[in-house]
Amino acid sequence: MQMESASPKDSSSASSPFSSPSVAALLKIKIISWSQETGLPVSVRVRVADRTFHLHRNPLFSKSGYFKRRLIETTQLELPQSFPGGPETFEMIALFMYGSSTLIDPFNVAALRCAAEFLEMTEEFCSGNLCERFDLYLNQVVLQNWDDTLIVLQRSQALIPWSEELLIVSRCIESLAFMACMEILDPERRRDKPVITLEALAGQAWSCEAVKEILNQELWIKDLIALPFGFFKRIIGSLRRQGMKEKYVSPIIVFYANKWVLSKKTIQYWESSGERTGDANANDKVSTILQGVIDLLPMRERASRVVPVGFYFALLSRSVGIGLRNDSRVKLQDQIASLLHNAHVEDLLIPSSGVNSDSSSMELATMESIFSTNVSLKMDTNNTPSASNSIVAELWDTFLSHIASDPKIRPKRFMELIETVPISCRQSHDQLYRAMNTFLQAHLDISQEEKGAVCKYLNCQKLSQWACIDAVQNEMMPLRLIVQALFVQQLNTHQAFKECSDSFRYAQSGEFSGSLSSTRCANTKSQYLADSPYMDGAEPGGRTLSFLLQKDIAVQRCEFSRKEYESTSFRIQNLEQELFSLKKSLQLQKPSKRAETLPAKPQSAKPYGLQNRSLSRNRNPLGHVTGCIGSVNFASQRKYASKLLKIFRRITLFGSRKSKRKSGVPSLWGKPM
Repeated sequence: MQMESASPKDSSSASSPFSSPSVAALLKIKIISWSQETGLPVSVRVRVADRTFHLHRNPLFSKSGYFKRRLIETTQLELPQSFPGGPETFEMIALFMYGSSTLIDPFNVAALRCAAEFLEMTEEFCSGNLCERFDLYLNQVVLQNWDDTLIVLQRSQALIPWSEELLIVSRCIESLAFMACMEILDPERRRDKPVITLEALAGQAWSCEAVKEILNQELWIKDLIALPFGFFKRIIGSLRRQGMKEKYVSPIIVFYANKWVLSKKTIQYWESSGERTGDANANDKVSTILQGVIDLLPMRERASRVVPVGFYFALLSRSVGIGLRNDSRVKLQDQIASLLHNAHVEDLLIPSSGVNSDSSSMELATMESIFSTNVSLKMDTNNTPSASNSIVAELWDTFLSHIASDPKIRPKRFMELIETVPISCRQSHDQLYRAMNTFLQAHLDISQEEKGAVCKYLNCQKLSQWACIDAVQNEMMPLRLIVQALFVQQLNTHQAFKECSDSFRYAQSGEFSGSLSSTRCANTKSQYLADSPYMDGAEPGGRTLSFLLQKDIAVQRCEFSRKEYESTSFRIQNLEQELFSLKKSLQLQKPSKRAETLPAKPQSAKPYGLQNRSLSRNRNPLGHVTGCIGSVNFASQRKYASKLLKIFRRITLFGSRKSKRKSGVPSLWGKPM
């Protein structure tokens, strides 16, 4: 007899012979026909689960070694509960024993093969028995097709350990891995575009929705991540054994974790399904899968180019709410620490606002441990500041700006958090200034000494222009920091004016040199045009639109610098007035006796550069007030004044000596013209 096979395209789980009533009716007809042909009544009663089958002895003895042994002295037999496939599968096996063709497809072939093995239907008892026929169907039909192999693998899960012992699961896994490798290699050039990787996600923050959009481009990966984790883990191992590159293997693991660990819909499904046995059952499932995913993911340098660090942060965030083993969590944190320079601000674990304080949250402790591990790794390998160290420092300062508003974080604790990343690693202090400003605004009750202690790490020379201006106008900052910011801002303003002046000089030189020619300085024009940043490779004889636009930009920069200079000067004036009033009040409090006992000193001549300081407002070429703080170096000014006085004394002595000369000696300037 020959077995007929149905294509899986024409059958589904609903139309499978497992639920078809035609098998039972056909078996009943075969039993009646056998009785009529042989004249023998049914003599054996076999019970499978809740169904009982009345059969003849001879068909069972001729094809099954199990029945041949068990029905020697009895006519009743009950199969164990572990019989593969249950009564539906036995019904199809009995139909074959009566000589009928068996309708098989990928939905039932695994159960039929396991049941035939249980009943010992091998070539020893009958040529062309069911065990050999089902193996031929698996090897020549099922394992040659991607969809059929997936169906058989999924149906084999309920048949373990029989399906494992018969190598049905192993053969399906190896076949799927081989076909996946062929999909990557694409020897027939059927693909329009290459297989997806996670390189597109490397430059942006982690997003589950973005991963889902990428996954929709590869249906075969969607099939793999729908498998149970036990099968999925073995497929990943087979892919690596067969030589698939890690940049193709790792995305499959990421997609699987995104579906079964990070997806809220899947977790809600587990919690609402009938499979749940307790409140913690869903977390146990997620924890088991997360543990396995961490073991599958590449670590250290192998993962730097194939897995975004944001994905590791997402796994770590998910592990906070479930019972993940401590060693796995430490392993995940170490992996994040080694890739921290590739992270984004959105990837960090920000404590959620709630009843608990940020200072005692699990997120803060985890982030502090990660950044400390990163610093120790960098210090062991390279002690010099680098770009990666600066990126890590900026990330940490941004994280501090998010938690600095917690009123329970005291100044000493905040200083410890700042010191987690060394100050030398910070090339810019803008984010650190934001964090300190947020902390001071949330802690209005701290003293000036504590403010100074918190802000001692801030270097105004590493602040950007906007941050320096904001620090000057920020009343929350200590006075020492404001004075430093004023000094740096004035230096920046003077530098900006110098750059604008140079720009105008270059631009005007280019204009006039285009209309005036000089025979004595033939190369003057080309020299100015070559040095000018506004010519931009244009022809020397004409002014293009690009030249005019760049000139307008230079004017706007000058106006912007002028406004900043006004703001800074106004702030300097206010500080000088405060200092002057404070000094005046202190002088009034001094006893009058000290003023009377002091001898009156004759007014001495002031050194050059100091006698006309009160006239500095009139001599300012811009018409604005120039403060003394940040523009005068008092120590160098005193040295300069003393040198000038010495020079004046020498000139006076030299003049007196000349007057003592004889009157007969003619002077060079006394000759008549």
